Amino acid sequence: MSDLATLARPYAEAVFKRAKEAKATDKWSEMLAFVALVMQDNELVALVKNPKVTEDRVVHLILDISKGLLDKEGTNLVKLLAQYDRLLLAPEIAVLYENYKAEDEGYVDVDVTSAFALTKEEEKKLTTTLKKTLNKTVRLKTDVDKTLIGGFLARAGDIVIDGSIKGQLQQLTKRL
Repeated sequence: MSDLATLARPYAEAVFKRAKEAKATDKWSEMLAFVALVMQDNELVALVKNPKVTEDRVVHLILDISKGLLDKEGTNLVKLLAQYDRLLLAPEIAVLYENYKAEDEGYVDVDVTSAFALTKEEEKKLTTTLKKTLNKTVRLKTDVDKTLIGGFLARAGDIVIDGSIKGQLQQLTKRL
């Protein structure tokens, strides 16, 4: 686990707990995704890192950018993160929050990379198989990577299922 995840976890947990209490998990998903997106802007990151730029100025800029997209609690989170010099954790907080939300709602996002585009029939079979394997509802996101040669690579959080020919060749190479 990265240092960023370790620092971001308490914020993500607190936000998720509050979102559950307020029955606003979807709203918080949107707000966190927006703040995370804003905090991935290179110019804004440079401002946050610049010791000559005040915390108030950075917060003001973020709140101006997010007019109407953050409610009072979202605004308070931005202020809190700025106060404790944690604004750069926003993308990681958003990722962890989504993991907590998925766990709570009983689904898992699975990123599947295959050598060739999957047909609807193949996606359906793979979803059914992964649902049985992971014991959760599966939301599939597919991508194509021709370097896999054949097969697929599935990632669901910390779980990786490598059914690619490239992965099998790498395993064979290690054994030899």
